[in-house]
Amino acid sequence: MRDLKLSAVCPVYNEGANIGSLLERLGRDIQIPMELIVVYDLDDDDTLPALATMRPSFPVRTVKNQFGRGALNAIKTGFAEARGEATLVIMADLSDDLRAVRAMFDLIHKGHDVVCGSRYMPGGRQIGGPLLKGLLSRTAGVSLHWLAGVPTRDVTNSFKMYRTAFLRSLTFESSGGFEIGMEAVVKAYVSGGRIAEVPSTWTDRVAGKSRFRLWTWLPKYLRWYLYAFRGRFRRSST
Repeated sequence: MRDLKLSAVCPVYNEGANIGSLLERLGRDIQIPMELIVVYDLDDDDTLPALATMRPSFPVRTVKNQFGRGALNAIKTGFAEARGEATLVIMADLSDDLRAVRAMFDLIHKGHDVVCGSRYMPGGRQIGGPLLKGLLSRTAGVSLHWLAGVPTRDVTNSFKMYRTAFLRSLTFESSGGFEIGMEAVVKAYVSGGRIAEVPSTWTDRVAGKSRFRLWTWLPKYLRWYLYAFRGRFRRSST
């Protein structure tokens, strides 16, 4: 494991229909010494027997959620387990643009703390998905970029790569779901960390069921949206 460069964290919930395709794409598109950390909630998750029949070209670890059920705690578990120089969050539903990973890793290796896969910068795209969710996401990202100065136009995308040492420095306060990635970005911004973005394409899932809960999690995203503006004022006054 001394050559390990990248830990990819993948929270799963009954992704047996998708996990094989994900492993194939990881092996094809990511030419970086890596491990995959699959984090699950329940022992009867259908991802596990599907995964047991596969022989990927890179190490795969299955880890039970250590902090309680749900996407947020699964990601936190993956962060705690990561061993690579960089930590990437990906979804098993094949929505993320793995072709962007090389560029993301190069920026982490050069000293950035967070690199965001961006749907809303030139060259990025979003294909499918609920219209309202996409509109809110784009509005949040673009407004934070232009009005608060956050160095990405896609702060809500979970597809992000982090310098693992930076993750170790954070105490996460998120209590909902995927807003943990937004928390990491705005905390990096407020503390003067280095943030970058690369264009990526997000594609809506074709199999399985999403665990995204828009109306439940929206107030939790709003907390970090406002935090970024407060951070802008603090940065301006120093």
